[in-house]
Amino acid sequence: MALHIEDYALIGDCHTAALVGRDGSIDWLCLPRFDSASTFGALLGTEDHGRWLLAPIDTVIETSRRYVEDTFILVTRWVTETGEVEVTDFMPRGDRRADVVRRITGISGLVTMSQDLRLRFGYSDAIPWIRQAPDRHGPAIIAVAGPDAVVVRGPELTAADHTHVSTFSVAAGETVDITLTWYPAHRLAPEPMSITDRLKETDNWWKKWASRSVTASRYHDEVHRSLLVLRALTHEDTGGIVAAATTSLPESFGGTRNWDYRYVWLRDASLTLHVLLKHGYDEEAGSWRNWLLRAVAGDPADVQIMYGLSGERRLTEWEVDSLPGYDGAAPVRVGNDAWRQYQGDIFGEVMIALQAAREMGVGETEFSWPLQRALMTFVEDNWRRPDNGIWEIRGPQREFVSSRAMIWAAFDCAVRAVTEFGLEGPVERWITLRDEVRSEIESHGFDHTRNTYTQYYGSTGVDASLLLLSQIGYVDADDPRMLGTVAALEQDLLRDGLLMRYRTESGVDGLPAGEHPFLACSFWLVEQYARSGRLTDATDLMDRLMGFCNDVGLLSEEYDVQSGRQAGNTPQALSHLALVRAADAIASAFEKHETSDESPAGAVSAQR
Repeated sequence: MALHIEDYALIGDCHTAALVGRDGSIDWLCLPRFDSASTFGALLGTEDHGRWLLAPIDTVIETSRRYVEDTFILVTRWVTETGEVEVTDFMPRGDRRADVVRRITGISGLVTMSQDLRLRFGYSDAIPWIRQAPDRHGPAIIAVAGPDAVVVRGPELTAADHTHVSTFSVAAGETVDITLTWYPAHRLAPEPMSITDRLKETDNWWKKWASRSVTASRYHDEVHRSLLVLRALTHEDTGGIVAAATTSLPESFGGTRNWDYRYVWLRDASLTLHVLLKHGYDEEAGSWRNWLLRAVAGDPADVQIMYGLSGERRLTEWEVDSLPGYDGAAPVRVGNDAWRQYQGDIFGEVMIALQAAREMGVGETEFSWPLQRALMTFVEDNWRRPDNGIWEIRGPQREFVSSRAMIWAAFDCAVRAVTEFGLEGPVERWITLRDEVRSEIESHGFDHTRNTYTQYYGSTGVDASLLLLSQIGYVDADDPRMLGTVAALEQDLLRDGLLMRYRTESGVDGLPAGEHPFLACSFWLVEQYARSGRLTDATDLMDRLMGFCNDVGLLSEEYDVQSGRQAGNTPQALSHLALVRAADAIASAFEKHETSDESPAGAVSAQR
């Protein structure tokens, strides 16, 4: 059985990533890309679905782990009855190979290590043919199945019932290196690398990237790590950022809400662009904008909410029978049929991101503004269409208020592009349509009895995505309508102090009820509290959310308060994006108080 989700740490090379358990087992790795089939799939089953365990044989007295500062080089330290040992796990950067390195270093005494390697290609659907392949560099095995091959170099491995094992001892001051390298099966195995050189180069690359971060002192470490997570989830060649490194980790343990997040959502791309710009990563933001422009190029009617890493459009969803699911949560899914959905909000998110780029001095290309104008022409003709909403509802399409507000934002950004930056466009028509959208929202999407915006036209329920209305400037954070909406959200959706997305028991999403609080929503609430003057509430909730990060600073999609466990796919880009925005909002609120007569301590919590 797989470990708790928070017991995994990420290592990656900006092409793919592995999850390394606290017990020393790599239980998830897809090679050579994030969205490739798994080579190690124990995360979604058992050890027989693929894993790479490296740990002491002797009784372990103490285990600790950390990242080398500002990197994704993971160091796990074990103290046993006979000595102390460290394992450094990393994926080398920059040579366009797919390698995993596990370096064992003796610290004191003598520690006997055990290695258990179970290679399972194709989501554990293909047990490879494995042969010993010693060469001048030492013992090695080569495993081949279909298009995939890996070579593993290190201590000699012995075959035992579709498993390869080894036992070796490491004394103080000694180092043992083990490498796994993926390559196309029709090619020769790559030559060994210099582990010391690649470790140094990888360390330098991550630290150089991290050194450019512009981050406030408050929640500095969490923000810094979150920015690193966003970089680790960004594909080096294409610039696409995956929503998470995993598929089918359940939103509800034992349930069916299990989705593949190894694709690129326009929503996440837009938010990432904004965050990178604010924190000093202008070059990356420019690359992000180019990815966005490539993704949405073509007929605006064909714009999707999500794409593959290289802009692939067809992400057909299918169920993987060869993997039983995390702790039995089935089905395991590959692909995501949400690519077929229409979500009107993405046009607003794309326009907001590109407007932010303009405001930060990122110049227009020869086709960037014409492309945006083409998008706006489509929005003009289609803005009244019901959609599937931000949460990718699989029930009937509706007029979701947050989607309509994003449509308003699309027109608003188009207007500002003309009036503030001198670009050409039918500004009077856009102003008229912007006002028309607002009038419709206020007439059909606001409940005057409860003084709150609603989830969709004609409903009485609320939705956490309504918090986005103040983020995009549709309504001020301290506007009475927004404050009334927050009160309704607190009344209807707070569970154990955290915010649910919406009431799944309402049946609006066409799925069985049940999930845990979605972490991004609670971070949105932090941002709303900070921007509306509830600074005590903001910091209290933020401090609690920081406690949900695991020991190396990673967050998944949701959190099960009752059992104290992370839930959903991990690490989740949207959770880390929302963390950064929440921290920025708190920092801005403190700056505002420091330049006024009111002290932060005077920001009293509102009555609940």
